[in-house]
Amino acid sequence: MRKTFLILSIIFVVISIVFSALPLDTLALLPIGITLIFLFITFKKSEANQRKFPKWLFIITYLCGIFVLGKTFLIKDEVAVDQQFEQQKIETKQEARQELEELEGLE
Repeated sequence: MRKTFLILSIIFVVISIVFSALPLDTLALLPIGITLIFLFITFKKSEANQRKFPKWLFIITYLCGIFVLGKTFLIKDEVAVDQQFEQQKIETKQEARQELEELEGLE
């Protein structure tokens, strides 16, 4: 039973690392929470000499959680207006109008 929970813990640790690296904000906390539950069960079912690997997995999971929370609360997403693009868009509209007026004048 311990091996099953350990394998599930390892799988969810990998998923937690991947979700932490991706821009998923707080959605990454779901696999982190599941990982902590499986690791807690694994830790309780382990004997004293078998608890070293689950401890390392706990550390990795906590670091992923701190990283996700840090990304969520410390990094602000801002939308910047691209002035150069806006200017090009206006110029393109003006050119299109002039070409249309020239075509209408030819008829």
